[in-house]
Amino acid sequence: MVALADIPTIETARLLLRPHRLSDFEAYAAMWQDPVVTRFIGGVPFTPEQSWTRFLRHAGLWHHLGFGFFAIEHKATGTFAGECGFHELRRAITPSIEGTMEAGWSLTGPMQGQGLAEEAVRATIKWAADYGKGERLTAIVDPGNAASLRLAGKVGFVEFARADYAGKPVVMFQRARR
Repeated sequence: MVALADIPTIETARLLLRPHRLSDFEAYAAMWQDPVVTRFIGGVPFTPEQSWTRFLRHAGLWHHLGFGFFAIEHKATGTFAGECGFHELRRAITPSIEGTMEAGWSLTGPMQGQGLAEEAVRATIKWAADYGKGERLTAIVDPGNAASLRLAGKVGFVEFARADYAGKPVVMFQRARR
């Protein structure tokens, strides 16, 4: 188990990947209320209550599984820029990805299109190679999300299946953890 104080901080050229802070919540909730952000992640903006539940889930992932999501802070401005990392959601999806570190990423609208997601995802994959669990990383992406499909390929994920999740099609990806 990882104590919250033990969640690492990863520094890249333009970003700090760090634990979520309570002071991030206002910007976090705003991100999940933005239709640009949620277009390919459920398709509907989140309520503040849904954002709060998701926000709190991050601490539980780190505590119980030893991995989780990082808040992304833009170093030049100090602003909350999004989040990325890994979760294990026990999704009802076939083929199953249960037991894998499932990668995910999202950026606030103003931070999209600058290569920041790639920078963050590469850093978390490097972290997972050293500290993660299991032999493979997975990800699921909406087939209409061209930017995330491209990003998955750039960072070494390969498609292994197409499936239906929560009534919507998804592309399933995997890559070696190391």
